[in-house]
Amino acid sequence: MEFTPFKLNAYTFFKLPSAFWSGVRVKQITTDTCKVNVKHSWFNQNPFKSMYFAVQAMAAEFTTGALVMFHIKLSGKNISMLVAQNKAVFTKKATGKITFTCNQGKEIAECIDKAIQTNEGQTIWLTSIGINEIGEQVSEMQFQWTIKSRI
Repeated sequence: MEFTPFKLNAYTFFKLPSAFWSGVRVKQITTDTCKVNVKHSWFNQNPFKSMYFAVQAMAAEFTTGALVMFHIKLSGKNISMLVAQNKAVFTKKATGKITFTCNQGKEIAECIDKAIQTNEGQTIWLTSIGINEIGEQVSEMQFQWTIKSRI
C-alpha cells in the first residue's frame, strides 16, 4: 500500500470502519509526521456535548500506528506491531475540529532498525497531541507499541 492520505483513509474505511464513520481522516503523512483530523459531531459525541474519548483515542492511535506501518514498509522486512499499553490526559473539552499529530518518525525508524539488527522485540512509546481549531491542546495520548522482526 502506498502511504498517502487518500490510501490511508480508504484503508480506514475497509479495516477500521468505526474510525471512518466517526470522522477520523488522515490529512498528512511523511517519514517524520502524521496528522489526523476528526470533527466533533452528533455521531461521535458524549453526553457532555464534546467528543467521546474513544474517538479521540482512535484518531490519536492512528497517527502513531500509521507512522509505524510506514516505517515498516520502508524497511522492506516482515515486522509485527501491536499496542501494548496506552495512557491519556484530557485537558479541555474536544469540540470543533481536532487535529492529532505524532512527530516521532525518526525514533520509530531507529526502533525498527534495532528490532531488525538484534532480532529481538522492541517497545517504543509514541505520543499524539490533540489540538483544537484555536490552537489549544485538548488531549495527549501515549501508546506503547511492540515491534518484532519475523524471521
